Amino acid sequence: MTPERRSPALRDASWLTSGPAARLLAMLNGNGEEARAVGGAVRNALLGLNVGEIDVATTALPEEVVRRAAAARAKTVPTGIEHGTVTVIVEGAPFEVTTLRWDVETFGRKAKVAFGRDWKRDAERRDFTINALSASADGTVHDYVGGIDDLAARRVRFIGDPATRIAEDYLRILRFFRIHAWYGQGAFDRDGFAACIAGRAGLAQLSAERVQAELMKLLVAPAASQSLEAMADAGLLLILLGGVTMQGSFDAMIDVEQRLGLAADATRRLAALAVAIPEDAERLAQKLRLPNKEADRLDSMAHRWRRWFSLDEAGARIRLYKLGAGRYRDRMMLAFARARAELNDDVMRQLISLPDRWPIPVFPLKAADFMARGLVPGRALGDALAQAKQAWIDAGFPADRATIDSIAAAAARAALQAGNR
Repeated sequence: MTPERRSPALRDASWLTSGPAARLLAMLNGNGEEARAVGGAVRNALLGLNVGEIDVATTALPEEVVRRAAAARAKTVPTGIEHGTVTVIVEGAPFEVTTLRWDVETFGRKAKVAFGRDWKRDAERRDFTINALSASADGTVHDYVGGIDDLAARRVRFIGDPATRIAEDYLRILRFFRIHAWYGQGAFDRDGFAACIAGRAGLAQLSAERVQAELMKLLVAPAASQSLEAMADAGLLLILLGGVTMQGSFDAMIDVEQRLGLAADATRRLAALAVAIPEDAERLAQKLRLPNKEADRLDSMAHRWRRWFSLDEAGARIRLYKLGAGRYRDRMMLAFARARAELNDDVMRQLISLPDRWPIPVFPLKAADFMARGLVPGRALGDALAQAKQAWIDAGFPADRATIDSIAAAAARAALQAGNR
């Protein structure tokens, strides 16, 4: 295995030298113990990317972590203490602090572990070389598995034997493609790709929630299209999604987002990739255990988007009024992604920007307006309200009082005449 390599201190280690992370490391270092930032934070710092969540590894046992945190008046939560993980909250920021360990038995997330003090052995139990880097409080980066070179080459490579790493947790198949979509460049690592194909049957063992979390992160990655195409070719997407995928539609959705300057949206991209009819939306919601809000969005996008190709401004306003801004934009963007050859950018921008240009109006009539015209609570009153609302929509959502009064009078008159028959 690769000997330890140390890089010079990070060019920008302010996230380590000041603020809550620095206070945490100072709390855990000393008196025979050492703590370092590990994983994604170090990787991102070396790439010059935003350092978000910071995980920490330490030689201290969990009980010692809790003791030191209490002495520093920091709150702790035993989020995974049997596996050596304690969440320490410093200045309102949560950090996962995990004692150095190695796997005694491996069966997915429920691996049996033993604690230790060997940084190299701890690094070798992780998934990919670029995720196994650690940084001391002074910003010095430690590399035991060749991660620095792989990061420079933008190469995503399993640590050790890929098949062994995958057998420890089959979610690593999906992570291989997700990490490549975010941080890799060029061709996939050949040995890793082959091992993912060989181990794909193991995907069936994974919980829907874990698959969903990884997939939704992959869908919004910079190189999501390349990873999804490779996964489809390898037969992985069929296992994960249970149906046919539409790569061209997915790529077109990315194009629409970029032309409009909109942020990537995982649910919208999932619809473009795998939803053609309502049954697709229902299957995905169940297979991925999607939250109700996202399942409802998929279902909405599966209905009648084909009819949107010929909408004019007036028709678009009616759709926006009935659906709300979120669902309107979802359906409109999916329609454009599915028919890029039929519609031009000017039309697309006008229709998709409608929620920004036209505030959805509130129906200006209430029950009292009809009771003042002789109706009493009951079915006739309800019919009058419904008829007036439809007439108001058909008239283009007028705001002037004279037109609104005319609509109310006509609806009330019709309801009273119907009641006298």
